[in-house]
Amino acid sequence: MTLGPIMIDLLGKELLPEERELLQHPLVGGVILFTRNFDNREQIKQLIADVRAVRTPPLLMAVDYEGGRVQRFRKEFTPLPPLRVIGNTYDKDAATGLQLAQQVGWLLAAELRAVGVDLSFGPVVDLDYGASSVIGDRAFHRDAHVVGDLAVAMMHGMRAAGMCAVAKHFPGHGAVVADSHVALPVDRRRYADMTNDLHPYVRLIDNGVPAVMAAHVVFEQIDRVPASFSRRWLVDELRGKLGFTGAVFSDDLSMEGASIMGPMAERATKALQAGCDMVLVCNNREAAIKTLQGVKLSVDPISQVRLARLHGVAAMGDSELFASTQWRSCVDAVENQFSV
Repeated sequence: MTLGPIMIDLLGKELLPEERELLQHPLVGGVILFTRNFDNREQIKQLIADVRAVRTPPLLMAVDYEGGRVQRFRKEFTPLPPLRVIGNTYDKDAATGLQLAQQVGWLLAAELRAVGVDLSFGPVVDLDYGASSVIGDRAFHRDAHVVGDLAVAMMHGMRAAGMCAVAKHFPGHGAVVADSHVALPVDRRRYADMTNDLHPYVRLIDNGVPAVMAAHVVFEQIDRVPASFSRRWLVDELRGKLGFTGAVFSDDLSMEGASIMGPMAERATKALQAGCDMVLVCNNREAAIKTLQGVKLSVDPISQVRLARLHGVAAMGDSELFASTQWRSCVDAVENQFSV
């Protein structure tokens, strides 16, 4: 069975019989985990193992795990700083900032890979314009070149630990006030004014970033629909002009920023037709079921290849990880440099 183009979530800390059946649907390709799914490392290992046992090849296991406000697992995991702290460190000393970005990336990925998570949706590469409270300290910096350099360093750290990075939120969420979770943000800038927002993606693509997540933001001077549903952004710009060959994820289609695109199955269909390889349907089980029933698109074999490449590799077990000098040095760097 191949990986389908829809990622869904789970209700609790154990895999329910009805969820096991749901995960066998051919349109399902992945599972995103939340805080409600986590109790401790052994429990999350078992939950992930149970999900993996449902299908061959196994479903992609993902989580939002940026550090700071967005770190779904806390107990028995190293607390990570918001990305802005790394940017502040860079301002004091660029070499130290770059090293810390790499160390945080490795630590984040290594601890997640040890329990079986394939990928984290990060790093955030939105620019910190001071406008967006939902982005805020999740952004590295306002300077596009600093963001690009730090994001590449973090991506390399994640890659060394066996995890793919997912840069977000393409083409940029930092210049709008509205939070796309609860409203539809509209960015009124011209395309010519977005060179800085796109720069981190240019740097990451040049360094082989394997995945990108699109934003539910309308850039009204470029297209009338959110970027996550826009062929202008996903095909013409991201794949055409920027030369991106990896996987494209939508942000969660249950967010208010996606609601203008119709019922959930219609949202999923439109996002996939626009160029997304996988769409997320989270925190609404009824909508997820209706989406699986309503999406009639055939699976794209090219998307299959892009998604299959996102499975994690080179995972250490907990004992090996926690005994390693690299883990200890990265934890020390976090504890010595960051106030979380």
